[in-house]
Amino acid sequence: MVVAVAGLVIGNVTKGTSLVPSLALDLQGGTQLILTPKSTEEGDRAITEDDITQAISIIRNRIDASGVAESEITSMGSDNIVVSIPGTPSQETLDLIRSSSQMNFRPVLRIGLASQKVATSSTAEVSDKDSAQSAQSADKTQSATEQASADGAQSADGAQSVQQVSTALDEESAMKVADLNQDGVLSDQPNSTPANGTDLAWITEQVLYDFSVLDCTNSEARQQTEGAADKPYAACDSDGQLKYILGPVSVAGSNLSNATAGQVTNSTGQATGAWGVDLQFDSEGTKAFADSSELLYSYKDSDAEGKSFFDSPDRNHFAVVLDGSVITAPSMNAVISDGRAQITGNFTAKSATALANQLSFGSLPLNFEVESEQRISATLGSDHLQKGMLAGAIGFLLVILYLIWQYRGLALISAGSLFVAAALTYIVIALLSATMGYRLSLAGVAGLIMAVGVTADSFIVYFERVRDEVRDGRPLAAAVDEGWDRAKRTILVSDAVNLVAAIVLYLLAVGGVQGFAFTLGVTTVIDIAVIFLFTHPMMELLIRTKFFGEGHRLSGLDPEHLGAKNSLIYAGRGRVVMPKQKQGKGATAQPVTEGKGMSLAQRRRAQRLAEAKAEAEAQVEEARASADSEATKAEGSAVDGEAAEQKGDAK
Repeated sequence: MVVAVAGLVIGNVTKGTSLVPSLALDLQGGTQLILTPKSTEEGDRAITEDDITQAISIIRNRIDASGVAESEITSMGSDNIVVSIPGTPSQETLDLIRSSSQMNFRPVLRIGLASQKVATSSTAEVSDKDSAQSAQSADKTQSATEQASADGAQSADGAQSVQQVSTALDEESAMKVADLNQDGVLSDQPNSTPANGTDLAWITEQVLYDFSVLDCTNSEARQQTEGAADKPYAACDSDGQLKYILGPVSVAGSNLSNATAGQVTNSTGQATGAWGVDLQFDSEGTKAFADSSELLYSYKDSDAEGKSFFDSPDRNHFAVVLDGSVITAPSMNAVISDGRAQITGNFTAKSATALANQLSFGSLPLNFEVESEQRISATLGSDHLQKGMLAGAIGFLLVILYLIWQYRGLALISAGSLFVAAALTYIVIALLSATMGYRLSLAGVAGLIMAVGVTADSFIVYFERVRDEVRDGRPLAAAVDEGWDRAKRTILVSDAVNLVAAIVLYLLAVGGVQGFAFTLGVTTVIDIAVIFLFTHPMMELLIRTKFFGEGHRLSGLDPEHLGAKNSLIYAGRGRVVMPKQKQGKGATAQPVTEGKGMSLAQRRRAQRLAEAKAEAEAQVEEARASADSEATKAEGSAVDGEAAEQKGDAK
C-alpha cells in the first residue's frame, strides 16, 4: 500500500497525474459521434448486418488500444454507428474513429519529396517554373533541401524567410511532364503488359500526372480514397513529407492476422534496445507476401530501370496503405516465406505500439462519414454519482452497526478491515486510472458497493467459525487457530466463485456490465488479501490481550454468553479453571448413552468435547497438584524452621 501511494504521489508531482480516478461517460460526460458507413467495394455493395457488427468490434478495439476505457459503441438502426467517448478525447483518438477502414500492402514504384524548404522574400511568389523544378528534383536526396534552408536563413535586412513549399505542379506543367507521347490525352493504360506488381509499366500517363499535381501539404489530399486494388495510384504519407507511386495491391490487409510492438532481438536472441513491429500473416497472406518479398528483394542492391530516393532503390520498398495514405514504407531486406515479418527503424516504444495498433485494427470493409459530433452532458451522471456514493456510505455504516450489535468487540477488527479494504480499493482504482486509462462508471460504483457485503461476509464466516470452536469448549487461543483453519477454506471457495463469475461476466459482457464485473473482480482479490494479511493477524494479536483473551462479555467471545460447554478460563500464572455449572431449580442430571441416536457429525463433536474436557480436567489436576506440592514444600520448610529453633533453645 505504501508503495502504491508513493507511486501516485510521485506521479502527481512529476507528471501531474490525478489522485482521483477518472470517470466514465455516464458520470463525466464526453463526446458522441454518429457515423454512417459506406461500402469500399466497387459497385456500392449493400452493407450487411455482419459488416456493421465487424465495424463495431474493430472500432472498439481501436479505441481500447488508444488507452480510452469505458467507451460505448452501438448501432443505431441498420445504417448508423454511435460512438460515445468519456471525457475530452484527444485529436488522435477522434481521427482514429473518423478514419475509414481500408488497409492494403502495395509495392512502391517511385518515391518523391512532397514538400521542401525554400528561401523566399516577403513579396516574392513561387513561380510555376520553380515548382516544376522542385518536383523534378524530388527524386534527389534531402541534402539539397537542407542546404537551401541554410542559405535561406538570412537576416531580416534581406527580407527573406524559409517556407515549406509543396512540390506539386500546376495542371499545365504536370500535363507537360506526364504526356509522354505528346498527344494531349492522358492514358490510364500501361504501354505494355506489366509482368508483375513491381513492373514500371504500371506508371501510366494518368498516374504520373496524379503524382505531379498531388499536394501532400493539403490535409484533404492526404485523406483521399485509396485507388482500385488492381490499379496503380499516387498517395501521400501520413505526415505529408513524401509521396509515392504505388503498384496494385499485393497483400490485402485482411490477410494480416496480427501485429505487435516489441524490442528487436539480435541473432543470439538478446534484445538490442531498439523497437520494431512484428507482422504475422494468415495462410493466404503468407503465400502472397512471400511472392511479393521475392520480387522486392531482387531490387535490394540495384535497379537499373527505377530510381533511388533513399539508400536503396524505390522498388525495394513496400507500402502499408491505411485510409488512402501511406503509414509506413519499409525496404525489403530478405525473402520472407514463413509469413513472419518485422518492421524496424527509428521507432520508440510509443510509435511502434501506435503502428502496431494501426496495422492490427486497420482493415474493415467500410468507410465512414461523420454525420454529427456533439458533447454529452454529465449533469445526470453527477447526480447519480452523488446518490451512489451516499448509498455506499449508508451501506458501509449499516454493516458496521450490525457487526457491533452482533459481534461486540470483534467489530473493531471488522471495521478496521473494511477501512483497509476501502483504502486499498481506492488506491488500486486510482493507479489503474493513471496507468491504464481505466474509468469508473456507475456500474463500477455498484460493484464497489457490493464489495462491502462481500468483504463483510468473509468476516462473518471467520468470526462464526471461531465462535463455534468456543462453543465446543476450546480455549480462546486454540479456538482462533482452529476456527481460522476451518474458515479460510470457506472464504477461499466463496471468493473463487465470485472471481470466476466476475471474469466470465467481464469476458461475455460489454459496456457498463463490464465495469461492474471489473470492480467486483478487483474487490474480490482485495478481500482475499485483507482477510489473510490484516484480519487474521489482527485477530491473533488481540486474542493475546486481557479483554479478548479472557473472554470479556463485550469482546464477542464470552464463553458463557456463547453457551460454551466445559470452557476454560485463564486464571493467570499458566493456570486455567473450569467455570461453575449453573443449574436451574430442581434440575437433575440425565445420563446419556454414548453414541446412541447420534449422527456421525454429532459423535465427532461429542468426541471433541470429551477430548477437550479430558484436557481441561488434566490441566486442572496438574494445576491443583502443583499448588499442593508448593503448599507441602512451604509447610515442610516451616516445620524445619520450628525444629531448628527448638534445638537452639535447648542448647
